[in-house]
Amino acid sequence: MASSMRSLFSDHSRYVESFRRFLSHSTEHQCMQEFMDQKLPGIIARIGDTKSEIKILSIGGGAGEIDIQILSKVQARYPGVCIKNEVVEPSAEQISKYKELVAKKSNLKNIKFAWHKETASEYQNRMMEKKELQKWDFIHMIQMLYYVKDIPATLKFFHSLLATSAKILIILVSGTSGWDKLWKKYGSCLPRDDLCQYVTSSDLTQMLDNLGIKYECYDLLSTMDITDCFIDGNENGDLLWDFLTETCNFSTTAPPDLKAEIIKDLQEPEFSVKKEGKVLFNNSLSFVVVEA
Repeated sequence: MASSMRSLFSDHSRYVESFRRFLSHSTEHQCMQEFMDQKLPGIIARIGDTKSEIKILSIGGGAGEIDIQILSKVQARYPGVCIKNEVVEPSAEQISKYKELVAKKSNLKNIKFAWHKETASEYQNRMMEKKELQKWDFIHMIQMLYYVKDIPATLKFFHSLLATSAKILIILVSGTSGWDKLWKKYGSCLPRDDLCQYVTSSDLTQMLDNLGIKYECYDLLSTMDITDCFIDGNENGDLLWDFLTETCNFSTTAPPDLKAEIIKDLQEPEFSVKKEGKVLFNNSLSFVVVEA
């Protein structure tokens, strides 16, 4: 591995920008929106039955865009019922954006928000020190399991926090996505970071099976337009390369043979489809619903 290649997470502002480009060039959020509209109402249909307050825990809630969609579905199912929404999010910047988003919305009157600037494991440790564990009606972990050191232990802990008829929603990349192929083939050639691990829904469902936890899994197709990655010196393409490889300035620091090999693979059918002159990387998502 070239010594000049370093993890994207070592440069926070570049990571944030590459993530922003990923969102604007992928159907990630549209895919989540489709799930929230079509599947979520059925999933949450019983979580608040006979309860005077519905308790929701968001692990890695980010800037809150998806959280707000989830809350609106819960409000629609249980009009007028008080909702307690607690958010665990390690980035102060994201929490501040989340608060701004909440301040702009007028339809969140019956929701009490609380934010905790910490990681999932910091939250877990803090809760374990308390004698009495808070139970939750709905817990969601959206695109955040990659940043957890011990995933089975984390799953077991949060599963233990579920109240009666409660659910956990976990969203992460599908085992059928291009990410799965990319990580399996090239993971060992890219600079690894302690902060992040390669995990797909195939790994997750295996862990849940091993723990004897019941779940349902839904897969939805999502794509990411990586056409610009094949244009030398394209700023947008360079940022998308960084996101794909989790490597800072991959385009300019990667060994040429490694880059050439990935360029070739990314255009293969198991990674991407070609449509109307564009190369669309398979960014399919899995929505795993865990039962209490």
